[in-house]
Parts: sequence; C-alpha cells; structure tokens
Amino acid sequence: MPNPLRSAPLNGFDLLALEGPDALAFAQAQFCNDVRALEVGQWQWSAWLTPKGRVQALFALLRTGEDALWLVLPDAPAAALAEGLQRFVFRSKVVLRQPTDWMVCGAMDTPPLEPPHRAGGDARAGWQLDCGGEGGGRGLQVLPREGTAVEADAGLDAAWRLFDIRHGLPRIAFDAEHGWTPQMLSLDRLGAYSVKKGCYPGQEIVARTHFLGQAKRGLVRLRSAQQLPTQGKVVDADGNALGPLVCVANDAGGSEALAVIPLLTPHAGMQVDGASVEPMPVLGGLRR
Repeated sequence: MPNPLRSAPLNGFDLLALEGPDALAFAQAQFCNDVRALEVGQWQWSAWLTPKGRVQALFALLRTGEDALWLVLPDAPAAALAEGLQRFVFRSKVVLRQPTDWMVCGAMDTPPLEPPHRAGGDARAGWQLDCGGEGGGRGLQVLPREGTAVEADAGLDAAWRLFDIRHGLPRIAFDAEHGWTPQMLSLDRLGAYSVKKGCYPGQEIVARTHFLGQAKRGLVRLRSAQQLPTQGKVVDADGNALGPLVCVANDAGGSEALAVIPLLTPHAGMQVDGASVEPMPVLGGLRR
C-alpha cells in the first residue's frame, strides 16, 4: 500500500489477531458489537466489557479474512488483552497472536474512503481504515514492517490524539477497574455496541440501560487555556465533584479533554484542579 503524505507510527497502538475456524464466533460472544455483520475488508468500532458492563478496551475491529479478525488497539497492550481473552477460549478453534511483523501508523489529510467502514488495501500490502470525520480526513494504517519506510513524528501523534478527543473517541487505558459503561462513554456516537446481537459480557446491563433510558452520565468535550492533568476531576461552580477526565491532549495553547459527567449538569463555572474549563461541541463523522 502506498503511504500517504505525512504518515508515521502511532504511539501506544498495538495489534491482536484472532484466527481460526471459530474466530468470528468467539469474537461475537466476547465483543459488544455485531461481528457477524462484517464482511472481509470491513471494520467497525467495538469493545470488550466486564461482566458488569464496564468498558475494558475500545478498538477498531477489522475482518482480514474468512476466519480472521485483527484488533487495532489504541491504548490496550495486545499481550494483556490476549491474556484476558484466553481464559474464555476453552475448546474453541481460535488462536490469539500478536502480529509483531506489522505496525500501526497514522496519516493525516487523507481522502475519504467510500463506504467508510470498508478498509482500503489487502492482507498482503496492508490496510487503511478511514478514521476521518467532520474535522477532516485521516487514515489508520496497518502496514508490514518490512519494506515500510516511516519515521516517528511527534506532531502527527499529538494531532491524532487531539482529533480523537474532538470527535468523541475516548482514549482509555486497559483497566478492568474502569467504571464506564458504553453509554457513559457515548459509544453510540461511534456505532460501537449493539443491544440486539445477543449475549456478550455485560450485555444485560447495557441493554437494560438502553431500553429503560437510565444513562445519567455521558461524555463531554472540554477546553482549557491551561494544561490539564491526565487524572483530573471536574467540579462545578460550587466545587461539587462531577466526574473524572477520561483523556487529555495538551498543547502550547492549553488542553482539550473528554470527561464523563452528569448529563443535566449546568456547564457554567466548571473547573479541573483550579483551571477553568468550558464545554465544546463534539464533532461527528466517526460512526462506523
């Protein structure tokens, strides 16, 4: 696959492959989106949840073959996720492996792909996923290490993370102690979960919240003229705790962040560790 202008490896990204006759059935039973809807060369946002319906890992799920799926992981180490999933393999004919001879790169200002859920490329030359939105075009690339000439680019990496935040794509570390459901992270905006596909870990809680309309917290984008701490807490004008920051992107002009706070919160006067923050509209276009 030819590399578009300004393509570079993305920090913190990893790959995990699920391969074998039962790969799709295994993924269908474990992940919260409808894997069987994918044709070869198509992708979707998906997640792996705890039995209590909390998001452990959010990723792009690409079907690379009839019996093969690749997870493009922004924040979860493939080895840790594989270890967690391996406990549920039992007698399923599926192999979890890390394709270390491949890498994940990003390219900004790429033309859109149509339809956007179909990846460009193939299993030999590499894949490009259309991760663009209202803020412009960009491509998430899965490329073979051999023969691919790319160099680290801190500016592109920072721009990629900022783009994610502006479009409401939460960047969360792999951690079973997270207390966020898909609804709290507003993953419906990405089309990242299903309430109709059947059983998966946490499905009952996700479906009950959806059909009873009980989601009281959601994702909000915040902007500050100061740099925000990655573990900051949002408080209202009276100092009452509202919720934690999910992820932060800092630059010379300040910070942008995503936070999970009550949906009916008055936004005036909010702060994070003494820094004033103001809500910003979340850009669309990342739904796949």
